Amino acid sequence: MFQKLLNIWRPEVYHGKGEKENYFEGWFYKLVDCSRKYILAVIPGIFINEKEKESHAFIQILDGNTHRSYYQTYPLSEFHSAPRTFSITIGPNSFSRSHLELNIQKGLQLGGRLKFEKLKSWPVRWISPGAMGWYAFVPFMECYHGILSLDHQIYGELQMNKQHISFENGRGYIEKDWGRSFPQAYIWMQCNHFDQTGISLILSIARIPWLKGSFRGFIIGFLYQDKLYRFTTYNGAELQRVKAEREKFKVEVADKRHRLQITASCSEAGVLHGPYDNKMLNRVAESLSSKITVSFYEKDRKGEKLLFSGSGQWAGLEMNGALEQIIDS
Repeated sequence: MFQKLLNIWRPEVYHGKGEKENYFEGWFYKLVDCSRKYILAVIPGIFINEKEKESHAFIQILDGNTHRSYYQTYPLSEFHSAPRTFSITIGPNSFSRSHLELNIQKGLQLGGRLKFEKLKSWPVRWISPGAMGWYAFVPFMECYHGILSLDHQIYGELQMNKQHISFENGRGYIEKDWGRSFPQAYIWMQCNHFDQTGISLILSIARIPWLKGSFRGFIIGFLYQDKLYRFTTYNGAELQRVKAEREKFKVEVADKRHRLQITASCSEAGVLHGPYDNKMLNRVAESLSSKITVSFYEKDRKGEKLLFSGSGQWAGLEMNGALEQIIDS
């Protein structure tokens, strides 16, 4: 129990020790090579539902170019985690904040080792332990979210179906989710390939079950000039506009000092497995090659000053579920 309490301030570590059913946990690595020719998402994780005898560990791969996905399962006995740090192994594969090592030989042939350096993490503070803010202390949340690195450098290489891929000087992103289920309606996007290097955007808007009702919650972070600007449900920011039309999405969010405008255009998506209704269902549509345009303003007594305006490529984008629950009418 004490260890589980301490893990509130360690969003990156495995939180599922002792869970017996209706639980999932997954880490999301996005990998883009220096030439931006190869884009991969690698998602190791675990799903527990012993009542239905469906518990398993998994490694999921999404190819951003072909939009094909691969879902490799492993027995729970092949999942191992360190107690106080983020270090997990699934079969012959290993994952941490600073590396991943793959040896997948069924279906997709994927192997090699990558290192990650100069990670830009969402800060963990005593009263706000990561991206969840004070909601991290609430024990009955449907889904918890952690952002381990908004942007970092990649070194190493992978071999995919006998094709050599160098990720030297590539760029990456790492996040994770854990809990009982994905939200029934949510929009997620991420991009760290803007016109200027060192800029990164993460956005998540979802319908959050709460006591006897629900509310529209959001976590938006914009990394600009080595500073993370946070717009969230818990820090007083306000969603001023949320629109979704076909493959386009628009949002405006503001706090007392800044305003952020975001427009996203979704490209072709692949389909991933996600936890719904106590099962891992193949119904999560995700694009890894979308486009995002951002305008970032600073407010003062005279009005607003534009600090940044630019477009990002090779963005991750998901719009899933009953979106009418979270977009403006």
